[in-house]
Amino acid sequence: MEIKEARFIVSNTEVEKCPAHDKPEYAFIGRSNVGKSSLINMLTNRKSLAKISGKPGKTRLINHFLINNEWYLVDLPGYGYATISLQERKKWEKFMRNYILLRKNLFNLFVLIDSRHDPMAADLEFMEWLGERQIPFSIVFTKADKLQAGELEERIKKYEKKLLESWESVPPYFITSVPQRVGRAEILNYIQSINNENWQL
Repeated sequence: MEIKEARFIVSNTEVEKCPAHDKPEYAFIGRSNVGKSSLINMLTNRKSLAKISGKPGKTRLINHFLINNEWYLVDLPGYGYATISLQERKKWEKFMRNYILLRKNLFNLFVLIDSRHDPMAADLEFMEWLGERQIPFSIVFTKADKLQAGELEERIKKYEKKLLESWESVPPYFITSVPQRVGRAEILNYIQSINNENWQL
């Protein structure tokens, strides 16, 4: 897939104010500071489509971007640790879960995981929640360039082993590196294949 156009459409915290369900939608979510904004900018070939911050918890809204006038890329707030109050965190969780459960045109949720860490409870619990509700998702291992090849393979095997304790099979997954642009073609082709096979107006 070639991305010719990527433009911001709307930000909000209410599912009712999201764009109409007339185009496929692909959302990106992960723990705070997992590299989500950098990945989105790499995928779209834009330097600052998604705002990047070294401070966890920067994304606080549901951000819709229209790609090639054909599908929506959605940037969701991070979960897990962030320098915000418990009350604010609960508010985020509520509107994120409403979005995930109520968007009829959400074709896939990309769950971003920092490849440098062993399996973390917050990620595993969130994926379990998605599975129980039959939300289609895939895993994106970020920051692969921070590890040696052997280390990366070891981390992924640990995740596979952990997931297979409660899953029949491991969800589709991608390995990415923003500086090296690794995983870009694979993710975009995956999105294109889903659009080709499933989307009907």
